[in-house]
Amino acid sequence: MLFNSIEFLLFFPTVCLVYFVIPHKIRYIFLLIASYYFYMCWNPTYAFLLAVSTVITYLSGILIKITPPGVLRTASPKLWVALSFTLNLLILIFFKYFDFLASNLSSLLSLVNISMSVPKLDILLPVGISFYTFQALSYTMDVYRGEIEPQKNILKYALFVSFFPQLVAGPIERSKNLLHQIDERHCFNADNAKSGILLMLWGYFLKLVIADRIAVIVDQVYMNYQMYTGFYLIVATFFFAVQIYCDFYGYSAIAKGAAEVMGFRLMNNFDTPYLSTSIIEFWNRWHISLTSWFRDYLYIPLGGNRKGKLRKYLNTMIVFLVSGLWHGANWSFVVWGGLNGLFQITSSVTKKARDAIASRFKINRDCFSHKLISIVFTFILVSFTWIFFRAESLSDAFQIIRRMFIDLNPGVLFDESLYTLGLNRENVSLALISIGILLFAGILRRRNFNFISFLNKQELWFRWGFIIAALLFVLIFGYYGPEFSAASFIYFQF
Repeated sequence: MLFNSIEFLLFFPTVCLVYFVIPHKIRYIFLLIASYYFYMCWNPTYAFLLAVSTVITYLSGILIKITPPGVLRTASPKLWVALSFTLNLLILIFFKYFDFLASNLSSLLSLVNISMSVPKLDILLPVGISFYTFQALSYTMDVYRGEIEPQKNILKYALFVSFFPQLVAGPIERSKNLLHQIDERHCFNADNAKSGILLMLWGYFLKLVIADRIAVIVDQVYMNYQMYTGFYLIVATFFFAVQIYCDFYGYSAIAKGAAEVMGFRLMNNFDTPYLSTSIIEFWNRWHISLTSWFRDYLYIPLGGNRKGKLRKYLNTMIVFLVSGLWHGANWSFVVWGGLNGLFQITSSVTKKARDAIASRFKINRDCFSHKLISIVFTFILVSFTWIFFRAESLSDAFQIIRRMFIDLNPGVLFDESLYTLGLNRENVSLALISIGILLFAGILRRRNFNFISFLNKQELWFRWGFIIAALLFVLIFGYYGPEFSAASFIYFQF
């Protein structure tokens, strides 16, 4: 069930109504049933995998708590952690990476004249498996570290893993934040409902008005890149940078808003990343739940920055390579992760030299012009890496980069050639205006301007007038597929 489908627009109000009407002591059971129904709308069979992951990590938490360290060499908390990670990752690897690993193993063996025929499973990837697997595994680690007590009620724990607003594309919640909220008594709160609805409307604006609209140009160019050169590919690449941000941020905003209507508080997943002045800052503001997951459960256990600079750089590269592979079973994703890791390391290595140059030439890094140049440069670097993320294969990515520098034709920006890529003048203009609204909202956010607080201080007629106007804007100017079909979110494939 997609957030931008008619089914969800019927499902969500119904769930909220029932949730606030029924007794508090059975609400978690109702939400669990609703969450599994939400997930089973994609493929009922794969709900079994969600349940298996839930049971494994639930039992690991219990066993970690009741098994004293060192009682038996084969029965210690570390054993249960290892078993939980192994079983969950094996399930993830089988469904997401089996064909990728088998294909690469076959190619590797062929180099030494060994022929190996591996049948292609061609299994449909269970939606959201990477997200809920990581969320469940973080619970195991949190219990092992003593940061939380294991949840004894398996149904409450199952709700933590499957909570429908963030189940299939995050944010990847931590047990320390979400698990205790299941026990809280949530009464209907008009302010929560209003702010949640506004956040959902913002998410729908990002997804329907911007992401789905510019996706037409991105898909046209990237799926037929052999037909295009120069600025056609450059424009499509910059548009994809905006598309993936609005698509994923839109999902996160809708998820956070939907949870807030019911009284739950989810973590922020994005914080104006495209206004970052460096790659390091960008990754502190992009997909925050995943970035912090890798920091806490991979980078720090590897040693973080505690074992010297070389080890720090190695750990950084490992994290980004794994992050790339997490996104998809394709070498293009690995290269995408590796490039981001390389940019991070380069930024760290050159920091002293850049500081010395700034001091020598008395460069004011706090002035608007310097920040603007840094933001533009960072955006260009990030957009370059997105080529590998969007391309169908590694070879396609290299071909696209090569063709970008063939027949550089900036005239297409002014001679209406862009209107031949699937969107007419009106739709391109609306996309650019909407991107301008997104940029303006980001600048306000950076200046700590809270729009919801501002709106709450206005007269009743203004508040509701704005909400109704925003709703109408999304309904009228949203970009819909044939027969108003809902477009899937990009991160559902991960």
